[in-house]
Amino acid sequence: MMRQRHRTIRLETGARQALELTAEIRDWLDQIEAEEGLLSVFIRHTSASLTIMENADPDVMRDLTDFLARLAPEEADYAHDTEGPDDMPAHLKTALTQTHLSIPVIGGRLGLGTWQGIWLLEHRAMAHQRSVILHFIGE
Repeated sequence: MMRQRHRTIRLETGARQALELTAEIRDWLDQIEAEEGLLSVFIRHTSASLTIMENADPDVMRDLTDFLARLAPEEADYAHDTEGPDDMPAHLKTALTQTHLSIPVIGGRLGLGTWQGIWLLEHRAMAHQRSVILHFIGE
């Protein structure tokens, strides 16, 4: 029988922090007894984002955040700087990554590869309250 469930995760992020959400999401799927279906993960912000990335070596996330900083530097001359010099670069980093992920659930488990993890990327220079919506549809 097809069913739907949802949950909102509220997080306090640190400055320019990468937070792995995989374990918390797996726990929620266990709680709702998800077996087969599709999980959507959506972040409700324009200056933080989501990605699926390696979760074994912390250097991967450091290299990713350093790369994004080079692509969207704070020193550039942006017209939009309403909330400070990190404002527009944060929006650009979000545009270069993702605000929504779709992940299959197979046999009650996330259909991720061996080294894949689900990450929230905080692109702002200050801590923020962030909301991530999980939505499962399936059996």
